[in-house]
Formats: sequence, structure tokens, C-alpha cells
Amino acid sequence: MKALKHVAAGTALFLSSWAATAGVTFDSVKNKGFVQCGVSTGVAGFSVNDSKGGWIGLDVDLCRALAITMFGDPAKSKIMAVSAVQRFTALQSGEVDVLPRNTTLSLTRDTTLGLIGVGVNYYDSQGIMVNKSLNVKSAKELDGATVCVQPGTTTELNLADWFRSQNIVFKPVVVERLDEIIRAFAVGRCDAFTGDKSQLAAARSNLENPGQYDILPENFSKEPLGPMVRQGDEQWFNVVRWTMFAMLEAEEYGITSKNVDEMLKSTNPNVQRLLGVTPGMGKNLGVDDKWAYNIIKHIGNYGESFEKNLGPSSPLKLSRGLNASYRDGGLMYGWPVR
Repeated sequence: MKALKHVAAGTALFLSSWAATAGVTFDSVKNKGFVQCGVSTGVAGFSVNDSKGGWIGLDVDLCRALAITMFGDPAKSKIMAVSAVQRFTALQSGEVDVLPRNTTLSLTRDTTLGLIGVGVNYYDSQGIMVNKSLNVKSAKELDGATVCVQPGTTTELNLADWFRSQNIVFKPVVVERLDEIIRAFAVGRCDAFTGDKSQLAAARSNLENPGQYDILPENFSKEPLGPMVRQGDEQWFNVVRWTMFAMLEAEEYGITSKNVDEMLKSTNPNVQRLLGVTPGMGKNLGVDDKWAYNIIKHIGNYGESFEKNLGPSSPLKLSRGLNASYRDGGLMYGWPVR
């Protein structure tokens, strides 16, 4: 009996400690009435200004989905462009609530910055792009080349690691802003340009003669890209995580922005929980039970967001590849909403 009392006391102390640290960002977002998101300064397919001056992209869709989860309104999201160097400071300082910016998740970033990765919303790899005039078919042929790269990124570290492992000499040309890198590469200031392959494809689509450039076959790294939040707020972490998973689950069950109202009649218990027909899932997150329904209604499922921003019907024309649902041979796998 005495032992049980000690266990109970310890459990109460743990729960009290957890409650004291949970909900800080969640409450802050609720009180100010919007979600502040940090995105890249302009990567087509992920976050870029459209012709009307608004923001579009996979990461922007995630930000708006978070606003829907919290407030039921995609307009209650604010987009802030942050450079690779600025991004972690912006999140650490509270300038942004979440960093959906295409950021590689890694052990060092999870353990040294006071931040934590939530999950992956795009599986990528780092590559290198060259002008066809160089007449090279492999990165192994770039001995002595100049390579444009952004500072303060895993890209910069991976580039050095790969060339060192191949005993190849290169000269980095370090440029902070992505748009400036692309201009430097286009005018020949560097022989090659390195970045995530999705980023290279986006840059190539905006160059004057896209067919003049090759993305070489080598993969320098694994690049699991996803949002980050500050450590110490499990409630906000859960909101971001399950917003992502809801979009993946919707795709798996065939729920789209066009049929979501019809799917409310589904007898599938998984669909009923996801769409709030069976109550409780939203309450567990501290939000409305219709949170996932509203995301799908306004934004769509993950596949719809991918297709619109990155897929064959977009300027980038990227295949799903690793970002396909696990049912189609990809890695995308939403956890069960139950």
C-alpha cells in the first residue's frame, strides 16, 4: 500500500510538471488569433508569391491547414519569409509559431536548438545541377568546379562531405539568398548549383531555357523535410503533427475536397472519426471535432496539395516517388486517428 502511494504521488507530480509546460504556444496562438508560419524566401512548389502577391506552395498549404485546425479559417495564418540563416532563430525567439519551411530534420537539430521536428511532409535528396555546356554526366566529373551553395544548411555540409569522400576538389561559392544563387548560377558565376532536388527542379523551371540544364544523377544525402516547433509544448506539437496526418489519412481513405461532404455518410469507422461524425478526436487535441473535415474541405488531402503544387499538373511536374502513399509504394503513412 505504501508503495502504491509513492507511485500515485510520483504520477501526480509528473502530470503536474507536464501541465506546467504544455500549451504555451497553443495558448499564445489562440490568444492572438492567428498562426505565424516561417517559410522559405521563395522555393517554387513549397512557398512562393503568386501573381496576386499571395503565397502558394506545399508548406503554405500546411500553414493554412494549421489555421483551420485552430480556428476553422485558413485566412487566420500569417506567412513570414525567413532565410536559411534566420529560420531557427525566428522559431527560437517566438517570432514564428512553426517552421513549415522546407527544413531537413536531423538528430543535431532535434538535440541542440531547443526545437524538434514534427514529421516529414516531403522526402527529398540533395543533388547538383549544371549547364549542359559543361558536358558532364556525373558529379564525379566536377573536379575543380565552383559550386553555388547556401550557408547555414545541411546542404553545405553534405556537399563538402560528398566531394571529400570522392577525393574531388571543389570551390564553394556561398550565397545566402536562394534567388541570388539562381542568378549567380544563370550568369555563370558558378559551374554548378547544389540543393534539394525538388529545389533544383523548381529553380530550373524558372530559368530562361530550362532544357539547357541537367540535374545530375547522384544523391548526396537523404533529406526528410518537415515542420519544426519549439520543444516543451506537447499540445502544439500534437496539433502540427496531427494536422499533417489528417491530410495523409484523408488521401488513404479517398476523401477529397470534392467528395468530403458525401464521405460524411461513410460507414467506415476510421472515416467517421477523422471527419468528426464520431466525436472526440478534436476534443483530445483541444480543437473542434470538425478540424480534419474543415482542412479537407478548404485545402484538400495531401495528394491534392502535392498535385497542385509539385505534381504533373504544376510547373515542376514532379512524380510522387517516395512521397506517394505507402499503398502505392511510397513512404507517406498517416497514423490512425482513433
